Amino acid sequence: MLKEFMYTTEQNNEDLEDKNIQSSTTPQILQDNNTSEHEEIKENVFSETEETKPQMEENCCPPRGTLNKIITNGVFLSLIWCVTWSISGRDSLPGGNLFGLLIIFYCAIIGGKLVELIRIPSVPQLPPLLGMLLAGFTIRNVPFLSKHVRISNTWSSTLRNIALTVILIRAGLGLDPKVLKHLKGVCLRLSMGPCLMEACSAAVISHFLMNFPWQWGFLLGFVLGAVSPAVVVPSMLVLQDNGYGIEKGIPTLLIAASSLDDILAITGFNTCFSIVFSTGSHHLGKHAAGGLCTLVLTFIGGMKWSKEKIRVQKIMSSVWDIFQPLLFGLVGLEVSVASLKSNAIGVSVATVCLALLVRICFTFSLMSFAGFNFKEKIFIALSWMPKATVQAVLGPLALERARISAPHLEPYSKDVMTIAFLAILTTAPNGALIIGSLGPKLLTRHDPKEITLELTRLELH
Repeated sequence: MLKEFMYTTEQNNEDLEDKNIQSSTTPQILQDNNTSEHEEIKENVFSETEETKPQMEENCCPPRGTLNKIITNGVFLSLIWCVTWSISGRDSLPGGNLFGLLIIFYCAIIGGKLVELIRIPSVPQLPPLLGMLLAGFTIRNVPFLSKHVRISNTWSSTLRNIALTVILIRAGLGLDPKVLKHLKGVCLRLSMGPCLMEACSAAVISHFLMNFPWQWGFLLGFVLGAVSPAVVVPSMLVLQDNGYGIEKGIPTLLIAASSLDDILAITGFNTCFSIVFSTGSHHLGKHAAGGLCTLVLTFIGGMKWSKEKIRVQKIMSSVWDIFQPLLFGLVGLEVSVASLKSNAIGVSVATVCLALLVRICFTFSLMSFAGFNFKEKIFIALSWMPKATVQAVLGPLALERARISAPHLEPYSKDVMTIAFLAILTTAPNGALIIGSLGPKLLTRHDPKEITLELTRLELH
């Protein structure tokens, strides 16, 4: 009996333990099931929210991408105008000077951006200055816009003189003594010879074709004689990065010579400008020496500044970013289709083309004794034709002076400005296309890693 009792108690205890184990594990199983279901629900909710999150970001505020930039710039422009209007009053309303400058500035920037969007395979990008120039030209020749966008001659003249000063400073800082010493012979020939020859040929052609006086002919010649680093330098850097012409230093040569070419053209223009409008030797000395002193002082300062020169160049580059759209927009604003003579455009284009042909032929002959082959000489001669920045600055100066002190000389000054405008419009895009398309065909390609070539990348101006 005792054994049976002990056996039954042990069996009961085992049954109780089993029940306890089952009762203890059952909540855990239920808890595990609940947690798994809860996690699945959370994962489903998170997955649904993650799927709908991009849609909510696209459909909800704040706006992003291009729309955000448009709204931000629009609000910023409105705030600038409101602040300016609160300070200046009527001058910021349509027809005022500040309103006109604001419209020209932003229209020129938009025009430059639109030109940058034009992409041609294997061809360098077109210079934005073309869009800036056409923006001012459009504002002037659309009746509704020209009625409300007006700028006084005093404001326009002051801004152009500031832009000329910035160009002269950047030209002086951009001269590298090491590059000039390394290629001094060929560089001097390339920078001085074609500029002087084109200036003389333009003087002769305009004298017989347009009945210009000789002093006005040479003034026009030095306006046309300057090549544009804004077009030449970027195109040369593209060819250099791809290894074209680097064995003989052709990109280096053209980059270095472009600044010297501008210096010579500006100096010659100042001298002829002083002769045309002089009433005594005081005017001759003032105008001829001003630009040259600016160039010399900045060049000497750049030599002594060493590493600090780069910081100054960056500052002047930022200043130029502001004055560039104003400069080219104001130049385009001066050209009126209604005021042009019936035969003025044809004669002006003929003068530009004939003078340019003389420049190309003379450049080819000068490079015949510099160690280049036939194809390289053709490329250098054709690359030495684009006009842009200097023409935009120098072209309207004679018209401004004539309006102030010599109204009887205004017809000549208008012709000079029209020819400068047409020279930019025809040679800048064609020059960029010629350099980009003919460079890989006419120049020998080498691996840039195998050829050590000392090149200082001069700043654009």
